[in-house]
Amino acid sequence: MFDFGLRIRELRESKHMSQEILGRKIGRSKPVISNYENNIKFPPLEVLISIANVFNVSLDYLVGIEKKDALYINNLNETQSNIMKLLYEEFSDCNLKGKELSNRQQKILSMLLVEFLNS
Repeated sequence: MFDFGLRIRELRESKHMSQEILGRKIGRSKPVISNYENNIKFPPLEVLISIANVFNVSLDYLVGIEKKDALYINNLNETQSNIMKLLYEEFSDCNLKGKELSNRQQKILSMLLVEFLNS
């Protein structure tokens, strides 16, 4: 069974953050954070979104919906973000074992290198 309170506590402690500091960041008091971590209360959606943003995790992860690893690209500029999306689309279902890269794949990798090496 998933322990929501433990998930918040682990995230908070991994960032060396006190309950008070987390509370300030999301507009809640230390006792409210304690209630969340002890599974006494469950935060409303807007607070869940704030917590997810503070720790840069998805809502799915925060509430225990296990999915494959996620890649967060919100800290990239628009060009970098578009390249990462192209990269994912092109290579997500691609089995390259024993094959050469297509011209499109080579172009995407080249764009990736140019953009990220120049930033």
